Amino acid sequence: MYNLIVIPVILPIIAAIISIFLRRFIKTQRWIAFGVMIINTGISIYILQLIQREGILRIDFGGWEPPFGILYVADSFSMLLVLTTSIVTAICLLFAFSSIGEHREKMFFYPLVSFLVAGVNASFLTGDLFNLYVNFEIMLLASYVLITLGGTKVQLRESIKYVVINVVSSFLLLLSIAYLYGTVGTLNMAHISERIAEAGQTPLLTVISIFFLFVFSLKAGLLLYFWLPGSYSAPPAAVAALFGALLTKVGIYALFRVFTLIFYHDSAITHTLIGIMAALTLIGGSIGAVAYKDVRQIVSYNVIIAVGFILVGLAVGTPEAIEGSIYYLIHDMIVKALLFLIAGIMVVVSGTARIDEMSGLIRNYPLLGWVFFIAMLSLAGIPPLSGFIGKVLVGQGAVETGAYILLALAFLSSIFVLYSLLRVFLNSFWGETIITVEDEMPMKKGWIIPSVILMIGTIGLGLGPEFIAVYVSDAANTLLNPETYINAVMTD
Repeated sequence: MYNLIVIPVILPIIAAIISIFLRRFIKTQRWIAFGVMIINTGISIYILQLIQREGILRIDFGGWEPPFGILYVADSFSMLLVLTTSIVTAICLLFAFSSIGEHREKMFFYPLVSFLVAGVNASFLTGDLFNLYVNFEIMLLASYVLITLGGTKVQLRESIKYVVINVVSSFLLLLSIAYLYGTVGTLNMAHISERIAEAGQTPLLTVISIFFLFVFSLKAGLLLYFWLPGSYSAPPAAVAALFGALLTKVGIYALFRVFTLIFYHDSAITHTLIGIMAALTLIGGSIGAVAYKDVRQIVSYNVIIAVGFILVGLAVGTPEAIEGSIYYLIHDMIVKALLFLIAGIMVVVSGTARIDEMSGLIRNYPLLGWVFFIAMLSLAGIPPLSGFIGKVLVGQGAVETGAYILLALAFLSSIFVLYSLLRVFLNSFWGETIITVEDEMPMKKGWIIPSVILMIGTIGLGLGPEFIAVYVSDAANTLLNPETYINAVMTD
């Protein structure tokens, strides 16, 4: 039964390999990729329920018991992210069917998306650090091709920066893992935690932890986000939505896992640094969101703001703050995918990405306008949408610990989010339309239906948080009690 844990990784890989040999059969590739995401969704829900009954699950590959072999570990935190990844990817694939273009589809678009998802899911499930590095690379290799797919000038320019930054960060991650292995003599995350708890977190280990903080921050867009806005605004909307929803979230997951399971003993240094970096990220992201007039850049800077907000919860470290970060993480994966899809539609129907050159789109495309409006309210944390509960819980945790500066910056950033997106709404959707009846492009069902589904997702998550409350609470409890994870991994 525990073998089910590997299915969210194995199925996308099998789908990718099969699709490579079906290059000419685009429709077949589409439904293979989409079908796998639907199956992964169902399996993820079942595994989440199984975890509630039987506790954290693990599978040891090759019969090698921890800490010697490679293993996957499924707890509520990792499986919530695997589930959200499957749902969001399925919806983005629906959008891609009518937007990505046959020339890109023939360039192995669907196999690449499947490999990307396999790397993302494996990163969430792995139980050892070197395997985390390998899974990062699988994910990044697929993203390198996806960001350049189609070969436009902008894509090629931004891809150079994206690839160079990630190659450097991957090298630094490998170096950090080597230093840690040389110090503690193991790569199994639970075993590392045991050994550090026994010997204490020495100054050397604290320095190594800062190395990990630097590397994962580069991948998550925490403070070191200079590469992100250009890279996420260059590819087609379906690819940008996958990037915005998934890629930074793997870096965020790694930060939460490493700094709650391994490097939590000297939180006065590590978590203070995380708090400072989160604060600066909120400030920088807020400035960027209101400084640009390119709708794709505005959405990209809103990704950065969300990264800062989620990591405020980790810096605060109370049960409420951690729960709030998990809620907001799930919410952000849904709504950021929605925003990137809407931004892509806006660019196509108006022929420009600049909001000062758009006007009155709501007259031509009223449903699109109101879907954007709801996404805007959700990201700003307006009740009863999905962004509200995460913001409240993180704020409650900040008040309990007296982190008033972080609290002020976190909620001030919400005002900047609202202002930046309201500016898009008023400039682009309101006013006199710039599109004549003759020039009006028909709204494809394949564009608007995925957007509406994601909109329903943010409304549903906001109105019914109790449906995932037990899983979020269990995830936060596991993160805050490392011995729970350690016992599940190290006990036969």
